[in-house]
Amino acid sequence: MQSEVNEQAAPQPEENPQAETMPSTEELLKQAESKAQEHHDAWLRAKAETENMRKRAQEDVSKAHKFAVENFSNELLAVKDSLEAALAIENATIENLKSGVELTLKQLNAAFQKFNLTEVNPVGEKFDPHKHQAMAMVEADAEPNTVVSVMQKGYQLHERVLRPALVTVAKAKNQ
Repeated sequence: MQSEVNEQAAPQPEENPQAETMPSTEELLKQAESKAQEHHDAWLRAKAETENMRKRAQEDVSKAHKFAVENFSNELLAVKDSLEAALAIENATIENLKSGVELTLKQLNAAFQKFNLTEVNPVGEKFDPHKHQAMAMVEADAEPNTVVSVMQKGYQLHERVLRPALVTVAKAKNQ
């Protein structure tokens, strides 16, 4: 019996699976430091990429400002070439020069139309201080504040006034 008691008295060491798989404090610290370093590196890369994107966007905007009128300029080169060709003719008659100037004006108008540059010629319209600049007021057979003549046409680019039209406006007749 005594051998039975000895067997019961001496407990067998039980294997604890959690004790063996549980990392030590040093290992946990190393893992945490490693993850922190990975996150820091990822943050630095993201920050650098963001800075590069910002610089590229600034360069794109700068180039857009610098070359914004490139297409319009190319259209105007044809007009300039036509004017120079007209001046190069030595024996030009008035009729030849006039027809050449008319063709050149058509080229210029086509370039304006292509880029939405429109004339403001407001004869007969109500005076609009946003589109017109009154140079004089005259008594006329027209309703007061109506444009009766245009001294210089105005121009708009996509509904934005580039240059207001210089106009004469009708005023009420003194009776």
